[in-house]
Parts: sequence; C-alpha cells; structure tokens
Amino acid sequence: MTNAEAIRVSPEWLDLRESADAAARSQELVSHVRARLPAGRLVIHDLGSGSGAMGRWLAPLLPGPQRWVLHDRDPDLQRLAEADPPGPAADGSAVTVETRLCDVTRLARDELADATLITASALLDLLTGEELVGLMRACAGAGCPVLLTLSVTGRVQLLPADPLDARVAASFDAHQRRETRRGRLLGPDAVEAAVVGFRRLGAEVIVAPSPWCLGVADTGLAVEWLAGWVDAACEQEPALAADAGPYRRRRLRKAGCLAVTVGHADLLVLP
Repeated sequence: MTNAEAIRVSPEWLDLRESADAAARSQELVSHVRARLPAGRLVIHDLGSGSGAMGRWLAPLLPGPQRWVLHDRDPDLQRLAEADPPGPAADGSAVTVETRLCDVTRLARDELADATLITASALLDLLTGEELVGLMRACAGAGCPVLLTLSVTGRVQLLPADPLDARVAASFDAHQRRETRRGRLLGPDAVEAAVVGFRRLGAEVIVAPSPWCLGVADTGLAVEWLAGWVDAACEQEPALAADAGPYRRRRLRKAGCLAVTVGHADLLVLP
C-alpha cells in the first residue's frame, strides 16, 4: 500500500473512538485467548496499531510480562503510541512497547515468527481481497492465536429513524467496497472473507458481535461518526448531496437523543 493510496486515520478520530471501541470489543473472546496463551512472557504483534489503543485495552486483561510490537505505516501515530503505552498486565507484570514502521499488507512470515499472539483492530475492512489473503498467510505462519477486532459488518441503526437512513447506509456500504488502485476494498464483506480464508488454512475461527452502541454519553462521537458517514455516502453517490444537507441538519437537531448502533464483529483465529 503506497502512501498515495493509504487511508490515513487522524489521531483526533482515534482518540474520540477509543472508549467506544473498548466497550464494544468482545470480552468472551479474551477469555478464549487467555486459555490458549502459554505461561511466561508474551510477545504480541499488533498490526495497524495506530495510536496503540488495542494494547491499552488488552494488555491489562492478560497476565504475565508482555512485549508489544506495534506495526504501522504512520510515524506520527507511532510516536503517540510510544507516549501512551499500556499499563501493567493483569497480574501487575511489566508491559513494554516496540514500534516498527511498516506496511502490514506486505508482512513476511518471519516478521511474526516470535509472536505468541497477533492482534489488529478496525483493519480488515480497509483491505482488498488480495491484501487479506497475504495477511492471513503471514498470521497462519506464526502458528499462534490471532485476535481481530472491530471489523464493520454493514449494519447501522439510528433511532429515531429517518426516511433517508437506508439510502445513506447503502451508499456508505458501496463506498466501503469501492475500487481503488490497490483493488476493491472488502468493507462489510471482510468478516466473511476472513472466516472463510482462515478456515481454508485449517484454523478454527470464533466470531463474536462487537457493535458500537452510542447514546447520550457518546454524543460527540456520534456527531463525528454521522458527519463521516454522510460525507462518504455523498462521495459515492453525488446525487445524494442535495438531500444530505437537510438530512444532516435534522439529525444534528436531535443529536442529544440520538441512539446509534454501528455493527462490528470480532474474530478469534485458533491454529
């Protein structure tokens, strides 16, 4: 993935969504992970690590000393991750962080050879089918559990409802599946593609829902999410723009009482 084709995520957006992500991720899958990890020091490779939120969420839920290796192509986000590392492990053991500037769609198997766990968050739907195949092969070659969280499923519900919701949702999903110079992005098809692909490689795959459920306490995130949702839909379907302005204003007037559910799924891959 070249810099020109990269989908850059802003630090502000990652910071805004971190608490909602933490609340949404599946605790059930973490229990399965704990049961499969070896005793002693853990080496955890986090792919597309961004500002390090996955480590801040998961490290305190796992016992024992941990070394987190954060893979990302954005040096600014990596500096943020180094500045805000995870707290101690569940039993008080030390957690250390190492950053690696790289393109996770081009990982070689030996780059993950020492992993006892591989993680990623909000990554799969940004990949093409070819990129996902390469990522799955690299992960399978490590022979360890893989925890992939918060992949979009295409399910969105807003309450109270609006007649334009379905059209915006359909255009947004089409945008998530858009053609790029890298190929067609998987978007909401990523979960099924990953399940099928990992099972073909001989792995067991457990899927758990991990939706955002945004209410009054999450108004700031809901407003930002709504703006991005509508903008992407209009980019995909320019004819939608004439109705999008009034729609956005109707939604923002009710932002304080708007309930938003954004579907995601978590996957645990067991070799």
